[in-house]
Amino acid sequence: MPSFVTETFLLTTRTAEKLYFDVAADLPIVDYHSHLPPREIAERKRFRNIGELWLAGDHYKWRQMRTAGISEELITGAAADRDKFDAYCRIMPLLAGNPIYHWSHLELKRLFGIDLDINARTAPAIWEAANAALDKLDTWALLEQARVEVACTTDDPADALDLHAVIADSPLTTRVLPAYRPDAAMRINAAAFGDYLGRLAGVSGIAITDFEALVAALRSRVGFFHARGGRVSDHAVDTALPVGPVVAATLQALFAKRLGGASLTPSEEGVYLSGLLERLGGIYAEYGWTMCLHIGAQRNNNSRQMRALGPDTGYDSVSDLSSSAGLASLLDRLDADGRLPKTMLFCLNRGMNEVLSTLIGCFQGGSVPGKLQFGPAWWFNDHLDGNLEQIRTLANHSALGTFVGMVTDSRSFASYPRHDYFRRLLCRQLGEWVEAGEFTSDAEALATIVRGVAYENAKGYFGF
Repeated sequence: MPSFVTETFLLTTRTAEKLYFDVAADLPIVDYHSHLPPREIAERKRFRNIGELWLAGDHYKWRQMRTAGISEELITGAAADRDKFDAYCRIMPLLAGNPIYHWSHLELKRLFGIDLDINARTAPAIWEAANAALDKLDTWALLEQARVEVACTTDDPADALDLHAVIADSPLTTRVLPAYRPDAAMRINAAAFGDYLGRLAGVSGIAITDFEALVAALRSRVGFFHARGGRVSDHAVDTALPVGPVVAATLQALFAKRLGGASLTPSEEGVYLSGLLERLGGIYAEYGWTMCLHIGAQRNNNSRQMRALGPDTGYDSVSDLSSSAGLASLLDRLDADGRLPKTMLFCLNRGMNEVLSTLIGCFQGGSVPGKLQFGPAWWFNDHLDGNLEQIRTLANHSALGTFVGMVTDSRSFASYPRHDYFRRLLCRQLGEWVEAGEFTSDAEALATIVRGVAYENAKGYFGF
């Protein structure tokens, strides 16, 4: 049976169809936040089969398979790729309304030209056809076929970026740039924190004996990343931030406490995180970088599976932690003396959408359109309702035309049709406003918004 993904998938009006086909469909992609492994790009990895491409490392899919009763052996275990793939296809008809259902069918159609419903009956035909196509595709081909102009990976400040140098010297047309993710320096209570400081000291040449030395080492690595094309930082903010100033002496005392072997209390950890983000934010402003804050994840909820499988295996959830006052305090301290960088606020809790979309308006200004951004629907929000709600909320409180658009936030080279998914929903929303008489039907005004949000704004905002 042919797939439900027709050419007009998600496009509910004639205006939406015209915007999508005339403006959005063929635009390049600027993917400013992903988790693609640089090694797989540098080495031009070829995938064994569609089972590996689709299911290796994709915790989005793993969660649905567990929910449907698939054994762990067929998810993260040692079962054959074909058996895992068959199990995934078998559960697909259960996923009505789930974005995984939409994405998987889009991927089949866009990457392999396969127009079939995914289920147990079609699994053998899909396996054969997709694998025949994969014989001609490596990671470079997957990036270029998707028209990815820029892809930012996620890299630790202590990384040597050797693989990025290999990629930069290659003929790959996609620009693959590092993004600076200092989580290991932020997670001060982690058991490996001391070991990480040693590693960071080794690559920076700075002995990290106090908080100021840590900041100096991180600053040196920002310069290192900048010279290699880095223009974006990324931070997981999973701890409540304090309200009010963070005193340098307090940060030094907290750092010394941890180096002495004691763990910080949750409130102390929040003070440390806020102080470190403030110092890093000022550094990013000097370099013209963007600071991305990912807020609202509650990680590693299942301790048994954390011990068995490790992090990023599908056991995170949305947090109800409120962080608005502490976040506003951080932004205000940076803004007060001109150290506030371009900043994106991503939130996993949709209950915070209006909080963040109004907070960004308090710190706009200057020569950068949309200096503060309410980030795209992320992770658990990246579905039909979440994307439309993010677009509408941003439009209600800000200037939608300055939005820098979608990211994959993915480890999978098959995930780029998610940009197509977002572009269809953007055109859908604009089309519905036009045909309801709530926005102009002027073709130039509409095309300007679509081109900007889908592609052009990100290029200008990040300086790619």
